[in-house]
Amino acid sequence: MSTVFPGSRGDDREGMTTFAAAIRRHPLVTFFVLAFAIGWSPWPFGIEDTAMLPCAPLVAALIVAAVTGTLRDLGSRMIRWRVPWYCYVAAVALPLLVIFATAAIHGGASWNLAWADITILFALRWINPLDGPLGEEPGWRGFALPRLDTRFAPLLSAAVLGVLAAIWHLPLVVSGQGNRVGWAGLLTTFVITFVYCWLFRRSNGSVLLVMLFHVVQGTITTETFGYEGRDIDSVLTLGLYAWVVIAAALIVFDRDAWRPAPRDLGARPADQVLTTPIVQR
Repeated sequence: MSTVFPGSRGDDREGMTTFAAAIRRHPLVTFFVLAFAIGWSPWPFGIEDTAMLPCAPLVAALIVAAVTGTLRDLGSRMIRWRVPWYCYVAAVALPLLVIFATAAIHGGASWNLAWADITILFALRWINPLDGPLGEEPGWRGFALPRLDTRFAPLLSAAVLGVLAAIWHLPLVVSGQGNRVGWAGLLTTFVITFVYCWLFRRSNGSVLLVMLFHVVQGTITTETFGYEGRDIDSVLTLGLYAWVVIAAALIVFDRDAWRPAPRDLGARPADQVLTTPIVQR
């Protein structure tokens, strides 16, 4: 009969097993803790031009999904392209409508856009984990939102996610990094989360569609129109107002999208019951 001494490999294995069991019991909490810990890790050290790691939600989602055995669900959401046609229209048209409309209302924009550069940036944002779409969407929407929806009503889960996602961006505001991130940017992050959640539910839980939304949203920005300084703040404030109107309209006029989807929990652990949101027209 073998004896396991403290500090031995058997002790290490037992510790890892206990840690994995804790993650399986609390996958959502673990995800958010990791997303904040990894994302904010550069902040205390004052690393130049690196207030946070944008890939943190992606890394956190992959770690927790691997431990809980839900990587296949996350992967299937990331390539889910068979969705209603209007989801594609919304993913592209809504962010373009907001940025072009706010630029037109504010005035002073340069409309001679560098379309070649815009096209390259559009392509790169899909594959760059240090950019928002790939770095954030698999985590916030692909991993966290389905689990929040098992605990809260869709409207409340969107609000919870919006608050946490906004707070997660706080280092960019405090450090002053990023021309497009300020207090108005944090409020916009909260408000636009409702639009992201609406699109996620209407696209049957597709991370691909919310990534498309995020890619388009950040490809043509205030800087694209040549704005600088206070003009950027003014246009972003107009954008905040626009997203408030859009989010309110989606909540008021598409109430079906905010009704809890029917679920059959059966006998499986809650973390493995990740039903795709089903919204009836």
